[in-house]
Amino acid sequence: MMYKPFGMIPALPTPMNEDNSIDYKGLAQLIEHLIDGGMHCLLVGGSTGEYSLMSLEERKEVIKFVCETSNGRVPVMAGTGCHRTQDTVELTQYAAEVGADCALVINPYYMPTSRQGIIDHYKAVAESSSIGIVIYHYPDATGVELDPELIHEISQIEGIVGIKNTADGIHTSKLIALTKDNPNFAVLTGFEHLIVPTLALGGQGAVGVAHNLAPKKIAKLYDLIVNENNLKEATALNQELLELYNAIEEETIPGTVKAGLEVLGLSGGPSRLPLVPASEEFKAKIETVLTKLGEVKLKQQ
Repeated sequence: MMYKPFGMIPALPTPMNEDNSIDYKGLAQLIEHLIDGGMHCLLVGGSTGEYSLMSLEERKEVIKFVCETSNGRVPVMAGTGCHRTQDTVELTQYAAEVGADCALVINPYYMPTSRQGIIDHYKAVAESSSIGIVIYHYPDATGVELDPELIHEISQIEGIVGIKNTADGIHTSKLIALTKDNPNFAVLTGFEHLIVPTLALGGQGAVGVAHNLAPKKIAKLYDLIVNENNLKEATALNQELLELYNAIEEETIPGTVKAGLEVLGLSGGPSRLPLVPASEEFKAKIETVLTKLGEVKLKQQ
């Protein structure tokens, strides 16, 4: 049976060296930090990971590295979306070969196509894959919005196991209602602000960037709602996390997340152009936010 993603899933940034090469030592440390923090799955090669600024070989290397380093301790979701359907098929097959448990595939964009073209794209990828396919719906980035009815139709394709829905709460709630009777399909929000309502409405989890900076608290949020049915305490914890959610969005992601990682003593490094690093003002702010949350270890004197 194919793995269906659930729970709290961090979208991993890709630590970089000063020459913009990939910092694999830093990436290994991040993986340990997230597994120790109780994350349910790791997303490698998503937007936060700067996949669109990598060569195909780099994308393959990073996917393989995360699969090998996590070594079955948590599932791995690999970002494999490409403009060309055949390229997506091939990268998804590669991800499966090196140990990924599912693949995140962004919907076709830039080259205009029809509703049927979008359906056929996902069908071709799913039919050629031995691992489940998660739809990546991010209309703010792609300029292409998939309505809930279209996503519901795609969810009926064998091998489609879920969606990262980086869309508003009304869209997500409609989607949960439409797919609630499909046991093989998970609805994951792509917005931290929507974690609580998504889980409360019956969604299966959330993919986010704040997870990298406060994994134990984000994992606790899931447990409070799903396992303990304690919405009151979950709401209080979510209120504590709101300042972090808001801060991360003040400047360009992944620069803000990388700045936060460095506050925690982990590697972030620069982002590749045209992305830019966080400002000095933001670095000071994120340190304050993470200190208030108790995430910053006492610095050695």
